[in-house]
Amino acid sequence: MATFQFDFVGPERTVYSGQIEAVQLPGIEGEMTVLPGHAPVLTALKVGVIVINEAGHAGKRVLVRGGFADIGPTSVTVIAERANPFEEITPESIDRDIAAVELQRDATEDFAKKDELTGQIVQLRDAKVALNF
Repeated sequence: MATFQFDFVGPERTVYSGQIEAVQLPGIEGEMTVLPGHAPVLTALKVGVIVINEAGHAGKRVLVRGGFADIGPTSVTVIAERANPFEEITPESIDRDIAAVELQRDATEDFAKKDELTGQIVQLRDAKVALNF
């Protein structure tokens, strides 16, 4: 199968860099799967799971909290606000993230911001379920 270059950068480190067959992204417009030859797209990412499919391997999963994806026919670059591979996540770390977002939501009087933060809380809870915690 054809491959393309995938670079995934978080705020503290490069999470992944290499040739892959496909990547699933949590775009703000909805989930999307990128394959080689994809039309150029720039999209914002919501809280969710990125699944990286390498040749001959099961998908590597990474929890992402916002960012952007620059998609092209031969490469994809993700710049994440925050990213953690699933093997580094604990139930306690997700609970702390949920509590922090709940504090932000409760501290604001901006209804649009409250809705956005409530969406993040739901997505983090969904990620916790996906991790079987």
